[in-house]
Amino acid sequence: MNFVVGDLVEVRSAEEILATLDENGELDGLPFMPEMLKFCGRRMSVYKVAHKLCDTIERTGLRRMTDAVHLTGSRCDGSAHGGCQTACLLYWKTAWIRKVTPQDPEPDPSPVPVDVEILERATTKEPFPDGAPRYSCQATEILRAAPQVLPLKDMRQFVWDVRSGNSSVGETMKGLFIGLFDRFQAKSRRVLPKRLWIKEGLEWGFFKGTAVGPTPVADLGLRPGDRVRVRSKAEIAATLNEQLRNRGMAFDEGLTRFCGRESRVLGKVERCVDEASGRMLEMKTPCILLDDFVCPGTHSLNCPRGHLPFWREIWLERIGEK
Repeated sequence: MNFVVGDLVEVRSAEEILATLDENGELDGLPFMPEMLKFCGRRMSVYKVAHKLCDTIERTGLRRMTDAVHLTGSRCDGSAHGGCQTACLLYWKTAWIRKVTPQDPEPDPSPVPVDVEILERATTKEPFPDGAPRYSCQATEILRAAPQVLPLKDMRQFVWDVRSGNSSVGETMKGLFIGLFDRFQAKSRRVLPKRLWIKEGLEWGFFKGTAVGPTPVADLGLRPGDRVRVRSKAEIAATLNEQLRNRGMAFDEGLTRFCGRESRVLGKVERCVDEASGRMLEMKTPCILLDDFVCPGTHSLNCPRGHLPFWREIWLERIGEK
């Protein structure tokens, strides 16, 4: 493991990075996207070592990735992918960066002209039968970039979590405990009679939706920069069905750690690329992104993917409002 959390790195020039890519604009199945070009030559720190990730497409659990990191402050702005507003944390192959020290001389800021047509072409695939564009990005291709399933029993991943600085020993043990407990609960629901279930067979945290009938919705008219507070667990539970969903969107158990905390609205999500199909989805009920509220990964064996969770406005309240 050549990189650890906090390492200062410099993103290589576009010319150097393009030289590592195949005819599809990829390295080891991972696309280098046009949105990443603006970071070339910049110095950034390692946010997390991307040695594993949670599979949000086929739901196979964790997948193993090699030679990749996430860098602080490098999120996709969706400009080359139809204006997708998911703001995914970008993956950087270690071949695309180099470790530096503050004393190392800064690179020449003058950009070198390069042909990025291959990158632009790779942002889409064959359109859907209805003519809609089919987008291709790091998120849609992530299973090719991380083809190996990483089972819970592979204890090496927890050593990597600690050695890389992704999580402390305590955080790693907590994530492992939650993973084991949730798997026990899932098996109990399958093989045991209901009277023998622990806490109704719920996953760790024992969070349960209490909404009856159609789940409610609210429009607070939030805009970027507005200050908000995440509502209490009981208030949010009242907006969720038994599957912990509000109007089809799930509320992850791990997000309860943000209940009662304040943040700033980073943006509104009205359109996003579906990772499984590449289709641009127009959200019937727009969602909110909150600044500095990142998926903790605790309930996913400390997955370092760093998604910005989607928040329904009904889960939030303006600061100062009762």
